[in-house]
Amino acid sequence: MNTFFTVIVVVQVLAALTIIGLVLLQHGKGADMGAAFGSGASGSLFGATGSSNFLSKSTGVAAAIFFAATLALAFVGSKRPASTGGVMESLPAASAAAAASASVAPASVPAATAATSAPVAPSAPTVAAAAGKASAGQSSQIPK
Repeated sequence: MNTFFTVIVVVQVLAALTIIGLVLLQHGKGADMGAAFGSGASGSLFGATGSSNFLSKSTGVAAAIFFAATLALAFVGSKRPASTGGVMESLPAASAAAAASASVAPASVPAATAATSAPVAPSAPTVAAAAGKASAGQSSQIPK
């Protein structure tokens, strides 16, 4: 799939460069008036009107190839592989075992130290009293 993507990108870049070159080779609208009176028509490679038809058709073909390559890139880029599981399932077994052992608390730490370092949650009456004070103070205020 990666090779196919690379080939499409190369085709698209070549088509873009071809379009740039063909557009730069074409004459502007002001050059048609001069060619009608004979200036420069005899020195043309394709004749008086042949270059405009050939170059415009070639530009159209290169543009069609460019748009087809763009659509192919959009189609290939939108394909996502079907996931069979979570992110953790794709880890190797050795790193999963190391992560599990690192998350366990070391045995050398005493239980009293672990208990004192944990934050203490306030009791339920303290939380309810604080909530009652906050709501009583705010009930008299009306937002403007």
